[in-house]
Amino acid sequence: MNSPAPARRGLCLVLSAPSGAGKSTITRALLAREPGLALSVSVTTRLPRAGEQEGVHYFFRDQAAFDAMAGRGDLLEWARVFDRCYGTPRAPVEQALAEGRDVVFDIDWQGHRQLRRALPGDVVSVFILPPSIEELDDRLRRRGDDPAQVSRRMHAAREEISHWREFDHVVVNADLERATGSVSAILCAARLATPRQVWLTAIGSGTAGC
Repeated sequence: MNSPAPARRGLCLVLSAPSGAGKSTITRALLAREPGLALSVSVTTRLPRAGEQEGVHYFFRDQAAFDAMAGRGDLLEWARVFDRCYGTPRAPVEQALAEGRDVVFDIDWQGHRQLRRALPGDVVSVFILPPSIEELDDRLRRRGDDPAQVSRRMHAAREEISHWREFDHVVVNADLERATGSVSAILCAARLATPRQVWLTAIGSGTAGC
């Protein structure tokens, strides 16, 4: 009789960072090099932009539908940002984890807190830092934002950065390829964590190799 196929529970890889630190770029690079990783698709109350598709970029819902989801506990985490709401649907994430599939989240520190409370054993988190505050300011200015907007984003960035201690890992994005490689290594190590490899219980029960 053949050995049972190794199985493990999936994990939630959370990436958080201040605006301009490169979190979204690292997320895209990671998805390109990790075929077993899927991006969590959020639900939002904002209207679709040109080219955005339902269920691919976001799940678009009106405020009443969003409030109903939050009230039923259908969201693992949610927040209001500039009069628009964003959240993570519970069902597709829990299904992915049960099937051994990994999901990456591009969310802020508040979303990370909520997600860890909802799925305490399934979250592995990484905080992405810029090389320096000065470099972050320069990156935001190079994007073409007006000075007032840069000032607001820098104020928000300092608040975001103050929460780095809440995360399992910290990666400095001075070089995109190196930073992406570091996050990929964190993901690999998390996948191999003993508690996550549920198939190992077969060894203890003496059924492995039957």
